[in-house]
Amino acid sequence: MSDLKRIKLSTGVELDVWDTGPRDAPAIIFLHGFPENHRTWRHQVEHLSDRFRCIAPDQRGYGNSSHPQDVSEYETGKLVADIFALSEALETGPFTIVGHDWGGAIAWLIAMFGQADGRVTCAVIANAPHPGVFQKLLFTDPDQRAASQYMRAFRDPANDPLVREHGLPGLLREALDWDDRPEYDPAEIGLLIPHWVNPDNAFAMLNWYRASAIVVPAPDDPLGLPDDFAPMPLPPLAIPTLVVWGMKDQALLPGNIEGLDAVVTDLTLVEVPEAGHFVPWEAPDAVNAAMDAFLG
Repeated sequence: MSDLKRIKLSTGVELDVWDTGPRDAPAIIFLHGFPENHRTWRHQVEHLSDRFRCIAPDQRGYGNSSHPQDVSEYETGKLVADIFALSEALETGPFTIVGHDWGGAIAWLIAMFGQADGRVTCAVIANAPHPGVFQKLLFTDPDQRAASQYMRAFRDPANDPLVREHGLPGLLREALDWDDRPEYDPAEIGLLIPHWVNPDNAFAMLNWYRASAIVVPAPDDPLGLPDDFAPMPLPPLAIPTLVVWGMKDQALLPGNIEGLDAVVTDLTLVEVPEAGHFVPWEAPDAVNAAMDAFLG
């Protein structure tokens, strides 16, 4: 199991962090998604930590890290700031950012804003949509819109009594209708369940969705970009970027990787045909091989 240390950040929160590998080696910061923790990346950290300093936090709201209850504490800018503050606190120097799911959404932004001054040198994204591409798909693609209705359920305060009584598992059963659910390792699910059933943790995790500016239309809303639609003012990503995609993802469909070369100028794309959403641990060998080739 991973040994965590507590890191106090300049952003006002404290994160539990798995920090392993040579301190003088190039740093990689790994960001997990919902509803997991730092151990999303256990296979990759164990594979790479002989050559890289591998840093995997439990992000704000997860595990035993700080989990403020106000939705505004999970605005995207604050989540991005946490990771730059973590890099400063650990004195990593320039780093590679790696992210999955919500961690990948934050990793996209960290890469975009960290490329200009050299703080971020490379990016690795696993089954996490580019924010500009994803918003357009939600307006224009009926399949992705249907697959994302769980986000509306996660945001709906009508579900709060269910969360207070049963924690996150009750809402996950209600909101996710996947017909091919991934099988968690019993040891890993044992580490996750105590936080899933704790209402404070559960609401903190849901606040990532509730604070997000992403618009998820209802299924019967008209298809097409709204008349007042304005693309997110995001810079193109010019640093080397690896995108690994489990093609059986039922939440984030393969349409999310179409056209990425228009917003990423140095793109490596690896499709993993037999993996679903949780590709880092569903297909660890494929992800490790892709990262080996990309990181050299």
